[in-house]
Amino acid sequence: MKHSLVWVLLVVLSGCSAFGSSKDKTEDWTVDQLYNSAKKELAEGNYSTAIEYYEKLEARFPFGVYAQQAQLDVIYAYYKDDQAESAIIAADRFIRLYPRHPNVDYAYYLKGLVNFERDRGFFDRFLPIDKAQRDQNATTESFQNFSELLTRYPDSSYVTDARQRMVYLRNNLAAHELYVAKYYIVRGAYLAAINRAKRVVENFQETPAVPDALVLMAKIYKAMGMQDLSNTALDVLKHNYPNHKGIQEVEALSVQG
Repeated sequence: MKHSLVWVLLVVLSGCSAFGSSKDKTEDWTVDQLYNSAKKELAEGNYSTAIEYYEKLEARFPFGVYAQQAQLDVIYAYYKDDQAESAIIAADRFIRLYPRHPNVDYAYYLKGLVNFERDRGFFDRFLPIDKAQRDQNATTESFQNFSELLTRYPDSSYVTDARQRMVYLRNNLAAHELYVAKYYIVRGAYLAAINRAKRVVENFQETPAVPDALVLMAKIYKAMGMQDLSNTALDVLKHNYPNHKGIQEVEALSVQG
């Protein structure tokens, strides 16, 4: 009986020792093994694991092409893992450390992409939320990121996509200005509303918000008794958007006035 108790105790202690073991399976991996494993996990969508391997690679093998590539790849891994702040920090770090790296344009592109998707969340995917009503900080940053990419690396393979995204971002920024202008109208702040509408017309030409901004200006000027300015805004609207429905709306107000 005594020997049985000793045997049980040894088994339990042995089990506890094995259970408590925290040996890192990557401890003896070479730099090739770490990088290839990280790349495989990234390709399979296991972003957290990929990030873990990339970070270990950089810590254990901080010099050489593998470390540089790992720092570049981990930006994308952070982005796909919804770690926006970490992705931006990693991109800025790579740009600072390797400003002449042949693929540094990718880091600039990823910064823009991260900010482009930064404010997208669960509700954006499933509910019809008007982006014009949201804070535009990420939108502005994304536009600036892509603009910097185009300025620094006009021949980059990411330029075409960046340009297309900039059109979308610019339209959103203009729509936001118009949204704010309409908010000011509700509040009775007509001059502030006009200033916002003028910003759309002057700074966001060729965006869908421009004709609506002109309509808004014409209506407010009319309401304020500034007929000449109202007529000017209406003339610009007629010249550039002759079929816009807002023309009749402004003219109807003029008749009533």
